This record gives sequence, structure tokens and C-alpha cells, in this order.
Amino acid sequence: MPIKIPNQLPATQALRRENIFVMTETRAVAQDIRPLQILLLNLMPTKADTETQLARVLGNTPLQIELELIAPAGHSSRNTSLRHMMAFYKTFAEVRNRTFDGLIITGAPVEHLPFEEVDYWPELCEIMEWSKTNVHSTLHICWGAQAGLYYHYGIPKRPLPQKLFGVFRHTVEDPNFILFRGFDDQFWVPHSRNTTVNRHDIEAVSALKVLSSSPEAGVYAVKTDQGRQVFLMGHAEYDRDTLKKEYLRDVAAGVDIQLPLHYFPQDDPGREPMVRWRSCAHLLYGNWLNYCVYQTTPYDIGGIRHGIRTDD
Repeated sequence: MPIKIPNQLPATQALRRENIFVMTETRAVAQDIRPLQILLLNLMPTKADTETQLARVLGNTPLQIELELIAPAGHSSRNTSLRHMMAFYKTFAEVRNRTFDGLIITGAPVEHLPFEEVDYWPELCEIMEWSKTNVHSTLHICWGAQAGLYYHYGIPKRPLPQKLFGVFRHTVEDPNFILFRGFDDQFWVPHSRNTTVNRHDIEAVSALKVLSSSPEAGVYAVKTDQGRQVFLMGHAEYDRDTLKKEYLRDVAAGVDIQLPLHYFPQDDPGREPMVRWRSCAHLLYGNWLNYCVYQTTPYDIGGIRHGIRTDD
């Protein structure tokens, strides 16, 4: 939570340069609190698992959040029951007239297809365009990040020679950006993907900045100005056994799949995987909620349509 100090205290500017959020007396007196409205576009096949994973990291903050779930209207989920979808999910048409403090677009197991051949691509494009005016900050994950970079900036996804599968060490390249406030210089994140985005393609776009990368996994985190759009190439929200389940599923199906790297102790799939990314996951999502959403979203949520920010 922010620190409240007198308006003209000299420390104000110094603390702000260090990305420590400062709330002046004037703003504190006028402040009111309302729940954050977060929209989750869940494109993952095992939707209940993804809901739990993201709700866990989103809920580990002092902020009150109202989570709304949507899924593509024209796509039938094969791994989630119709009863579950009818009970908990809405369509984009049902929420398109609303504004949201935050939007999360998940990954999806459709990397083998060109974006335009994904059956819900037109609807996803519509949602991403809508997010420019109806969402304060959008967080894109894995394939969702690749889709967002392609739609908004024309950056293509590139096939990898083999699946990037495991838990990889990353470094923070821009420690001054608040998304990584409190992070160690190195941290670990799970990845499971067959495609990537090249760094030189990202750096060719002046609106984008690389925040974090990995020698093995490549670019991890990218942002636009003030974090209105954030792109994460991995799955910090994954559970301990998510990669294990994926590995065992593919082995049982006869798929040629390598052992996930840096995951099983001594590379023994019979042993319980070691979790080394949980703390960074909670900190990452907490930072996104706090700094990219809560601290700058307008109290009158309708102000999002007019580009109003509380730090303007």
C-alpha cells in the first residue's frame, strides 16, 4: 500500500524516482475505495485449473477484486463441461459495454496454427481493439502475449526448433519499472511453448520495452508506456504439478516430448517437482494489480474510456 506524506515534503520526488508510490495528503483526503473490476479471457483448455491459478495470485493482495470470466462465443471447450461454462462464463457481447480496470488474456494451445486460422481469432481481435478504450491495463500471457504483439504491433511469432519446456532462470533488465519492484536480480518462471518472439522484432517498435529475459527462454516481459499493455511469455501462475501433468499426458499419448528442464529433482519424473517460482508469481501479479491498475485507474471507472489516469 502507498505511503502518505505531506504534499511538499522534499522526499516526495526522491521516493517517486525510486518508484516508491507516494500518496500526498491532498489525494488521501479525496480518496475513496471501490473493488477493482478484472476481466479474465480464459483461452486455456483446462479452464478450472487456470481460474484457480490466476485467482490465487490475484487474491494475494489487500485489494478487493471482482473477477469476471469470459470465453470466445464461437468456440466449444472440449476439456471443460458445458455446465461449468454456463454457470461461470459470459460472452464478450455481454460485457462489451462495460469498462474494466484490468484484462487478462491467457495462453492457448493453438501455437501450431497461424493466428488467422484460429477459429476465434476475429473475436479475439475485436476484444483486443476494444481493450484500448475500455480497459485500463491489459496483461497478456504466453500465446496471448504473442497474439497481442502480433495484433497491436505486427510482430510475428517464430517456431522453435524444439519445445521450450521447463522452468528457466530470468534476469530483470529494467529494475526501475514497477512491475519488477522487489524482485531479485534473477528469478525463475515456467514455460511451455513451441513458438517465440524475437527480441530484435520487439526492439524495432519504439512503443515497446523489454523488461526481462532469459538466456535459455528468450524475452520474458515486455511493456508499453506506463504499463497499459504488459506481455509475459511464460506462466508464473502455474501450479507445482502443471508441467508434470503435461509431460505425463504427452508420454501416455506417445508424443515425442523431452523432460521439462530444471524442474524434477535430478531429472527424475518420479520425484515431486521443485517449486522455485511461487514467490515471484505472487509479487509479479501483485505489482501489476497495485501499480499498473489500482494506483492509476480512475475511481469513476467510466473515465477509462476517456483515458483518465489518477496520476495525470
